[in-house]
This record gives sequence, C-alpha cells and structure tokens, in this order.
Amino acid sequence: MSKITSKYQVSIPKALANRLGVRPGDEVEWELAGNELRVRPAWMEKPLSIEERLKRFDEAMKRVAALQKKRHLKGSRDWTREDLYYDRGRNR
Repeated sequence: MSKITSKYQVSIPKALANRLGVRPGDEVEWELAGNELRVRPAWMEKPLSIEERLKRFDEAMKRVAALQKKRHLKGSRDWTREDLYYDRGRNR
C-alpha cells in the first residue's frame, strides 16, 4: 500500500515496479478508469479501441480464410514430401 504525499506524489511498490520493468527515472502515464486510477509505463502500448480491435480481427480472419482456401486447393496439407526432403539433399 502506498500513501499520497502532501505534494501528491506516490511511490510504486518495488514488486510491482519489477513486474512492469519500471526503474527510477522512467515515465509513467496515469489514466482514470471509472473510480480507479491506472498507471502504466509510458513506453507500453496503449489499449486499442474497440473499432481498432474489430478491424484487426477482421483482417486476421481474412488471412485465415485465404490460407484455408489455399490449403483446400492443394489438398489436406500445404506441403509435399518433396518440400520435406529437398532442402536436406535427399530429394526422393
């Protein structure tokens, strides 16, 4: 547990700082989340908006569908026996 000083400063418990990889001199960002304060290292990626998450999900699903279509055209697997042995100098 930490206390707020008269200058509104807060100490981060060492165990939490170690888990986040925060060291003296690093910058942190504060964020209000409902009735809570959140703190994260400034270098840490900010959470994505719902729109961005859905956009990335849709892009990933398109890639998966394209791979599945490619796999379906080649058969049940996307490799051949030659693919396995050609690079080893044992082409059969």
